[in-house]
Amino acid sequence: MADLKYYDVIQKPVVTEKSMNGMADKKYTFFVHPDATKTQIKEAVEKMFEGTKVARVNTITVPGKLKRRGRTQGRTADRKKAVVTLTAESKDIEIFNTL
Repeated sequence: MADLKYYDVIQKPVVTEKSMNGMADKKYTFFVHPDATKTQIKEAVEKMFEGTKVARVNTITVPGKLKRRGRTQGRTADRKKAVVTLTAESKDIEIFNTL
């Protein structure tokens, strides 16, 4: 298992229509490091975004897609997503407010 620092855990936010609708319920979606645990994700969100308090973390591993180029085929890399639910008294995450 990799020795991950909190700034290595969260890779980027997921910007889709479904993830934007979840912001009303204080649910934020991120792509995270494949070796990150739920505890590491919780600590990373609370350290990176001031005033946030995480209530729950749900993770899902998204398998890579099958891609073809002519006769050659391969797969894209697997990814891991995390849906982070904040508590009611927690501040919102600012990076999603500008989107």
